[in-house]
Amino acid sequence: MKDDFFFTLTTFRGGASVSGGISVGHLLRPGERSGIIMFCSEKKLREVERIVKANDREYNEKFQYAFRHKSDNQVNNRQSEVLINSKLQNEKWMNVKVGDIIKLENNQFVAADLLLLSSSEPHGLCYVETAELDGETNLKVRHALSVTSELGADISRLAGFDGIVVCEVPNNKLDKFMGILSWKDSKHSLNNEKIILRGCILRNTSWCFGMVIFAGPDTKLMQNSGKTKFKRTSIDRLMNTLVLWIFGFLICLGIILAIGNSIWESQTGDQFRTFLFWNEGEKSSVFSGFLTFWSYIIILNTVVPISLYVSVEVIRLGHSYFINWDRKMYYSRKAIPAVARTTTLNEELGQIEYIFSDKTGTLTQNIMTFKRCSINGRIYGEVHDDLDQKTEITQEKEPVDFSVKSQADREFQFFDHNLMESIKMGDPKVHEFLRLLALCHTVMSEENSAGELIYQVQSPDEGALVTAARNFGFIFKSRTPETITIEELGTLVTYQLLAFLDFNNTRKRMSVIVRNPEGQIKLYSKGADTILFEKLHPSNEVLLSLTSDHLSEFAGEGLRTLAIAYRDLDDKYFKEWHKMLEDANAATEERDERIAGLYEEIERDLMLLGATAVEDKLQEGVIETVTSLSLANIKIWVLTGDKQETAINIGYACNMLTDDMNDVFVIAGNNAVEVREELRKAKQNLFGQNRNFSNGHVVCEKKQQLELDSIVEETITGDYALIINGHSLAHALESDVKNDLLELACMCKTVICCRVTPLQKAQVVELVKKYRNAVTLAIGDGANDVSMIKSAHIGVGISGQEGLQAVLASDYSFAQFRYLQRLLLVHGRWSYFRMCKFLCYFFYKNFAFTLVHFWFGFFCGFSAQTVYDQWFITLFNIVYTSLPVLAMGIFDQDVSDQNSVDCPQLYKPGQLNLLFNKRKFFICVLHGIYTSLVLFFIPYGAFYNVAGEDGQHIADYQSFAVTMATSLVIVVSVQIALDTSYWTFINHVFIWGSIAIYFSILFTMHSNGIFGIFPNQFPFVGNARHSLTQKCIWLVILLTTVASVMPVVAFRFLKVDLYPTLSDQIRRWQKAQKKARPPSSRRPRTRRSSSRRSGYAFAHQEGYGELITSGKNMRAKNPPPTSGLEKTHYNSTSWIENLCKKTTDTVSSFSQDKTVKL
Repeated sequence: MKDDFFFTLTTFRGGASVSGGISVGHLLRPGERSGIIMFCSEKKLREVERIVKANDREYNEKFQYAFRHKSDNQVNNRQSEVLINSKLQNEKWMNVKVGDIIKLENNQFVAADLLLLSSSEPHGLCYVETAELDGETNLKVRHALSVTSELGADISRLAGFDGIVVCEVPNNKLDKFMGILSWKDSKHSLNNEKIILRGCILRNTSWCFGMVIFAGPDTKLMQNSGKTKFKRTSIDRLMNTLVLWIFGFLICLGIILAIGNSIWESQTGDQFRTFLFWNEGEKSSVFSGFLTFWSYIIILNTVVPISLYVSVEVIRLGHSYFINWDRKMYYSRKAIPAVARTTTLNEELGQIEYIFSDKTGTLTQNIMTFKRCSINGRIYGEVHDDLDQKTEITQEKEPVDFSVKSQADREFQFFDHNLMESIKMGDPKVHEFLRLLALCHTVMSEENSAGELIYQVQSPDEGALVTAARNFGFIFKSRTPETITIEELGTLVTYQLLAFLDFNNTRKRMSVIVRNPEGQIKLYSKGADTILFEKLHPSNEVLLSLTSDHLSEFAGEGLRTLAIAYRDLDDKYFKEWHKMLEDANAATEERDERIAGLYEEIERDLMLLGATAVEDKLQEGVIETVTSLSLANIKIWVLTGDKQETAINIGYACNMLTDDMNDVFVIAGNNAVEVREELRKAKQNLFGQNRNFSNGHVVCEKKQQLELDSIVEETITGDYALIINGHSLAHALESDVKNDLLELACMCKTVICCRVTPLQKAQVVELVKKYRNAVTLAIGDGANDVSMIKSAHIGVGISGQEGLQAVLASDYSFAQFRYLQRLLLVHGRWSYFRMCKFLCYFFYKNFAFTLVHFWFGFFCGFSAQTVYDQWFITLFNIVYTSLPVLAMGIFDQDVSDQNSVDCPQLYKPGQLNLLFNKRKFFICVLHGIYTSLVLFFIPYGAFYNVAGEDGQHIADYQSFAVTMATSLVIVVSVQIALDTSYWTFINHVFIWGSIAIYFSILFTMHSNGIFGIFPNQFPFVGNARHSLTQKCIWLVILLTTVASVMPVVAFRFLKVDLYPTLSDQIRRWQKAQKKARPPSSRRPRTRRSSSRRSGYAFAHQEGYGELITSGKNMRAKNPPPTSGLEKTHYNSTSWIENLCKKTTDTVSSFSQDKTVKL
């Protein structure tokens, strides 16, 4: 363990305590301090030594983490029972400290990383669900050391525990833990099997006690969560750039006008010096230009949109409330609404190109249901109509009535009555099929206080199969290490368990060998059809063909399948085989290989019974959502910690993978060379042999290659999918391979990454963000998704599950995956559409308003005189034009929400950033400049040398200002009316009300009354009334408005008529259908045709066979004395060692030896 850092955890009498030290090359001995400087984070530099004492809360307070965000209150306020002062007391998670001993109960979340001390199960076993960590739904076994399991639930003995734990420092490796427990003058090694990590849920275990090793941010779960990043949208970044450009434009305008002032002063200004009482030489033209520059910077500052940021935040807040108030995203079963946890990212929801989704709990419900089976060539589970045609199962269809069976599972539903009839008629194949389901498994049974039979299942697949057999009359009752007792149609039958051939990922099957009461020895086996069919007796050829067709049909519907077979064994043959198995178990060399060979030998010449089809129940609407998002040109990548077979099965169930795909590339290399070669071969198959691939070492070549990918992507014909394992992904993410991976993945329609760690999920997201420059969204429900959610541009948490970590780290949360469709296609698209229209209008309005001063400067001697009244300048952006643009930014929509969902192609403009970009900005600026020219020069030309109706001269400064101000207000109001696509009562009130407010304020400011109160502020009495009673003034205003608006109207009319966008076409259709709208048709669920692929998927962990046959997980009716128990522990540890080894091998397949930091 060279160059590793370690903590030393010490427990004194009366409770546990922690001291921290460092060791290079060895573990610290108790009491030893290290003088080595810690070259790591600032925090660790301060923590050269840590001592935390249990039962001394005041002393431990200094190690409490001070910063706690209020959104974490739900987690921090969860209760745990902590051993304090020799008593169990309820404490909040936030108050749990390192060294505490806490008690957990069944179905309770684990608050910290714990060293398991004792449990309610025999020999200190406990079962945990790790779906929050790795996405796997099957249970994992953890076991305490034999010396600590004796502590049991004795509070006094637990309070007196005084061990010393020397272990690694906090890190993000979920699959590894190293440490040593020193207690009672002996040392015991600790590994991952002794540790229960935060995020796990205790299952099938009444209680357990554990000692806190890591708490708070030091837990492995939180170490994998990554750092919270400040997220900004692409529009935010563009706005900042544009504001800098506008500021530069303002400086240029100031310089131009300052130069003009200097020239004017030097040539013409001298004529006014006497009139202005200036002495010769008092004011130079250069100095005058300098002052004029700053004067015009102040006057023209309205071109810099300072109020833009405030308006943008108000609009985003409104959009967030729309998401929160959306009843169509409200999950009524659990009363969970959609929640926008941020107000700064709404418009980016309309620009998503890549979605990274977890599988377990996000796409699926973690519920397995027995749907179909094939027995002796006949399918059971289908429903037929009167014409014997296969029909869909509806809610009106009556399920099989299991109420007559007292021990049936009330939640189990099966709609095919033919299976019950076959059972009643005594079909031997059907009976043997159900008998196999009741015997070949690792399920444990017990009765609760009400006498009901409760199954403790290690994997949900087995639970579904055993429950199905139970409801059809073959009830698994109990087991011992030597027997299995089942109830067959009301008769109790006990089978002698002779051997258990356990499942592993290589064998992909499990078998039991039992002796029935008649003395017959039978081998029952279930597993992957691709494996089991090779073991069949040649006489099964006809049945094999039929069953293969049925399995293909099941796989086509996305069901998880297992083949079922048996074999009759001769007594003499079995004894010889069993003797060889015992010799193999006792061998010291090549033990596993010899056992595997014996398993292969006996699992042959099997007789096929049929197959099962279990549904890994998808969340409602997942298929429709995936299909709709795919039509919106959004690529969905599945990143899961689950097995490859399970992930592929779900891919087919969700229609992400289809049988019509041209090819599915599977990357499974064990080193960087193999992975690189597999990626190259896949690219050659995808692009053809003509392409010249780069060697992956020259960075500039890679960048050029990736820039061409968008072009190449358009030339790819056909659908492809990429599937890659976690251990291969670890090599593929290396610097010289990752670009090959990204290039291939982006060309594929679907990407599935299996067995990935939380850190790898974040790395994949970062890879796409960095090299594709695409907007990404990550969605998940577990703590293992937090780092991915934080890394993506948009993070979405699925709430309603037991875990809250993903929701707390997310930007948006809701209860069901299907709501993602509405969040993106409706709220996201509308937010982007509204924000873009708002920005275009805002920049146009500011330039049209401000540049009139620039043109006026050429006619006022560049004297920095404003063309508008000072009150108009003050109120223009605040009162006259603020509300209409906010109403458009909050309420506008081009098409209805239903049409947005029905036509996902409407989403593409956001992905291409078409509605607001630098080109659109310059168009808005030119539009504003044109409007400012019209606003100034038409009134100027009309007023030039003209008289009013009464013969008096009307071309005074204030009349000119009132005319231009009135024209400006009317023009910008008409312009926003043209821009508004969706009229509400609020839009009408704000637009026309703003014009009415302008006139009311104008006449008020020019009235006698206001002059009497503030004579110095409002000197132009009666000017507005005098000017606006002149017909020629209104003709000028009308001409200005028409000249400003008509080019826009003409251009838009021609564009919509000649080159209509999809949005224009749908809006035209909406208007035509407004009076009589037909009922919207829902997209039907796509059913795939049958395929010749395997639908095998089985969530199971190796090692439970030995656990069962050893009896270590079974309660003894009369517990043996302590000394005998200890003897059993020390003499029978092979099953524990094997389970540890197999579990470690399984998990470490996707781990790395070194920590990779983002």
